[in-house]
Amino acid sequence: MIEFRHVSKVFESKEGTIEALKDIQLTVKKGDIFGVIGYSGAGKSTLIRTVNLLEYPTSGDILVNGRKLTELTRRELRLAQKNIGMIFQHFNLLNSKSVFDNVAMPLVLSKKKKKEMEERVYEILRFVGLEEKAHHYPNELSGGQKQRLGIARALVTNPTILLCDEATSALDPQTTTSILNLLKRINEEFNITILLITHEMEVIKEVCNRVAVMEEGRVIEIGSVFDIFAQPKTDTARNFVKSVVRDDIPASVKSLLKQNMKERKILKIDFLGVSSGQPLVSRTAKNFNVDINILFATITELQGNPYGHFIVELVGKENELERAIQFLYAQDVIVQEVMEDGSKYRTYTRSLVGNTLHG
Repeated sequence: MIEFRHVSKVFESKEGTIEALKDIQLTVKKGDIFGVIGYSGAGKSTLIRTVNLLEYPTSGDILVNGRKLTELTRRELRLAQKNIGMIFQHFNLLNSKSVFDNVAMPLVLSKKKKKEMEERVYEILRFVGLEEKAHHYPNELSGGQKQRLGIARALVTNPTILLCDEATSALDPQTTTSILNLLKRINEEFNITILLITHEMEVIKEVCNRVAVMEEGRVIEIGSVFDIFAQPKTDTARNFVKSVVRDDIPASVKSLLKQNMKERKILKIDFLGVSSGQPLVSRTAKNFNVDINILFATITELQGNPYGHFIVELVGKENELERAIQFLYAQDVIVQEVMEDGSKYRTYTRSLVGNTLHG
């Protein structure tokens, strides 16, 4: 649907050269709600603005529906851009125009017939819950209503792609939730592919199915939302995850690690969905000659599925500990051992060989 092939963007200024994007390779599939997260200056806004060529890449190719946008004629590009809606952080509304006229503007520019235009505008206003505000002006609307108006304007041309540039960062938490729910409806009911950028991991958690993490103009990590939450590979991703779900090792657990570690293991167990409903801790204690103490636990939701992790202490003979860990591993959960220094985990495989170390 959207593909970045070795895309770079360089800005030249009096202060020097700024590499905003560096060799971006990224694919957004049809039907995705794909999030791009990063701190200020990571290149997120530049990235999203290259999709509809508001920013031309310095090098590389951007394909939308299999077509290279940079190779299109001006007329072909205008037609392609009509297929890409965009909503902005600060709404970008025309304050001198009514709600109706703001939404109708893209259709006016496309020279749609008046009756067809009116029907389409009111259809979209009903969808976003602003039909009764049709003859009001933007300065009479709340922040959430202004963003709904921006969304309506982006949808009025029946796009297949919707770009969201920090669409909720200017909104309060309750309004943010309502806008995210609206974006999910748009994705589900209209089958519109959504690419959004944000610096809020809560937004990624609530609405996205895939996510890319950016830092200094590069994509440094990419995967499903669950993969990024459960096993972030970079410090930047881990820091974003911690802003939503605490997964660091509590001080009380670290103090235990300083004690004798013989005949006991301290494990971090991550679960999602069905596995969260299994009484794994009690079943493990019943099936094996080990004692289990829950040291820390937290649960949240990822796209309606419960996600969480336990930190547990297993006490018993070495062979029973190994059997218990193998049992846990087979239950579709991620099992990691908290290492003795308290700063790293060891990820278990079926053969109990750690294949990953991370902090």
